[in-house]
Amino acid sequence: MIVLTRRIEAADRVDGTVTLDVDSRIKSRLRVTLDDGREAGLMLDRGHLLRGGELLADAAGSLVVRVLAAPERVSTMRCDDPHLLARAAYHLGNRHVPLQIEPGLLRYQHDHVLDDMLRGLGLTVEAEQAPFEPEAGAYQSAPHSHNHSHEHSHDHPFVRLPSHA
Repeated sequence: MIVLTRRIEAADRVDGTVTLDVDSRIKSRLRVTLDDGREAGLMLDRGHLLRGGELLADAAGSLVVRVLAAPERVSTMRCDDPHLLARAAYHLGNRHVPLQIEPGLLRYQHDHVLDDMLRGLGLTVEAEQAPFEPEAGAYQSAPHSHNHSHEHSHDHPFVRLPSHA
């Protein structure tokens, strides 16, 4: 089996491709099937979201594979108004939603509750199939799962507040 162990900046040739959704591109240890059917394993350094277009190589550098971001079900909001775009990003960020940010565009994994929230702000949201390339974030290197329960905490696990006893 092919074992891809490192990221490389450039290569004279590419020997194959692997198409992965964002949930797979988060993982550093993963068994994958290359687009030509060959089996491979990812054994990469932790803490890095694989991006579409990145190159991976085996330990010897004799095999190079390009990562492709798979189209997946996403919600896309396009807006030319910078203020409205910032408001939408604020509300999605407040819910810790992994978010792809581009000029005039916000994209997140499809969620009808979030779609309705943005529509309530006066925005148009479209569900579509597209590659999802979220921001890594200031304190993390990959998106994390989220839920939309009404219980929400910003408590940091290492911060201890004084008791009032």
